[in-house]
Amino acid sequence: MPKRIDRFEVQRLLQAGAQLVEVLPPEEYEEEHIPGAISLPLRRIETQARDRLDPHRAVIVYCFDSA
Repeated sequence: MPKRIDRFEVQRLLQAGAQLVEVLPPEEYEEEHIPGAISLPLRRIETQARDRLDPHRAVIVYCFDSA
């Protein structure tokens, strides 16, 4: 179930083996992304997630939040 987490929880989950997914469009991902993040644009997430992500590891989805 999706939930909002802070950067400390992101770090903890990544240390435990979670996958970090950036849903930015490819051009924005190439311009600037978090090191080690998997590029999976939001428009493609439903069709590509099963092929690109390990179902046995937690997934952190990152997107820009202006709030």
